[in-house]
Amino acid sequence: MMNSRSSSTSKTWKVINLICWTGFLLIIQVILPKQGFGKIYIDINAPSIQKINIAIPDFKNFSANKEHPELSAAMPKVISNDLDLSGFFTTMDKEAFLDEDGPFLTAQNIRFKNWSVIGADLLLKCGYTCIGRSVEVEMRLYDVFRGRLIIGRRVLGKIETYRSLMHRIGNEIIMALTGHQGIFLTRLAFVGTSTGNKEIYICDYDGHNVKQITSDRSIAMFPRWSPLGDKILYNSYKDGGPMLYLKEFSRGGVKRISGRKGLNIGACWASDGKKLALTLSYRGNPDIYSVDLEGKIIEQFTNHWGIDVSPSYSPDGTKIAFVSDRSGLPQIYIRDLNLKREERLTFEGKYNTSPAWSKMNRIAFSQMSGNRVDISTINPDGSNLRRLTEDQGKNEDPCWSPDGRYIVFSSNRAGGYHLYIMNANGQNQRRITFSKGEQTSPSWSSY
Repeated sequence: MMNSRSSSTSKTWKVINLICWTGFLLIIQVILPKQGFGKIYIDINAPSIQKINIAIPDFKNFSANKEHPELSAAMPKVISNDLDLSGFFTTMDKEAFLDEDGPFLTAQNIRFKNWSVIGADLLLKCGYTCIGRSVEVEMRLYDVFRGRLIIGRRVLGKIETYRSLMHRIGNEIIMALTGHQGIFLTRLAFVGTSTGNKEIYICDYDGHNVKQITSDRSIAMFPRWSPLGDKILYNSYKDGGPMLYLKEFSRGGVKRISGRKGLNIGACWASDGKKLALTLSYRGNPDIYSVDLEGKIIEQFTNHWGIDVSPSYSPDGTKIAFVSDRSGLPQIYIRDLNLKREERLTFEGKYNTSPAWSKMNRIAFSQMSGNRVDISTINPDGSNLRRLTEDQGKNEDPCWSPDGRYIVFSSNRAGGYHLYIMNANGQNQRRITFSKGEQTSPSWSSY
């Protein structure tokens, strides 16, 4: 009995070790009658983007009694950080500003020559009015060279949610200048160790507003947002072995999806939000299965003597990328779910793990070559392999933004593991979490 249990435990931790390479190694309204010209400033599909200089002075306080003066600097700080993280802008140092503008936000009150002299391409002018617990923010974005209005908006919300209001304004700016939705109101889930245990946390995309959502006092792993952002899948050892749980935010409850003997790990969502793919070993060997939200098995995807883990669906749901050691060491494979055929995708590097398939049909993964662990991307046909991180510690756990234009990942380049984001081409790498302990295994929500 003891020998059987010991053998089972040994195999479990062998697979968890492999998974660790997969993880560890690894309202708004338009208020202005006049809109600016409809020019798109930024081609976000270009291989390399020349950043635009944007000046964001402190907001003007239009409140009757000048309530909440701290918001004058706090709110532009949020927008500046958003635009910096986007990789499209250089937010200018306030020390360079020659602000002799009038008290209002209109073009007639702005000395555009002063802003042009210091090199500003764009100017964001905002003012706010506090009424009770609410704040109304009026924003106007100008083209400095032409002295023309690009967009004007007004947003209203609670003072304590001013960060969300600023994210909304940031998204409006991105939409106006690129024609695409911004990411500033999305959220992340991750594994954190600030309590001494591995628990699941959520936060805003920029690492702020961190909230712990599990208190298992055990080992929680692999959080994954649902397509609608209303649920999170995760693994936990709180009831013994690694079982799969579902956290529903609307109901506030947690239910076990799969608690079969052996492994129930590394689940990912299908795009319809009604099916999952995960690794089960209740028959002995760890293979990838499709299950519904009640844990009922729909189909067995892989059937191989190797260990198959970490599935990730293609955007159209017809394929999965996954990790297998069938060639000796962990490599990434692709299974065509219709043709029921599998092909090896990665051949460079001795460990290739943690595949994540983007909306833009590109696969990010963690690649070990020598003593380096970097984030790389590749096309599903094996072409255009590109390493995005280099000579900056171990970089693991890649996950795409909902639009497929950014990657969040964990890195120990600053000591312990923390979360970073970068553009899909590897540019503009920025650390976003600074909490106690480590932060790993990020998942990016659409909402």
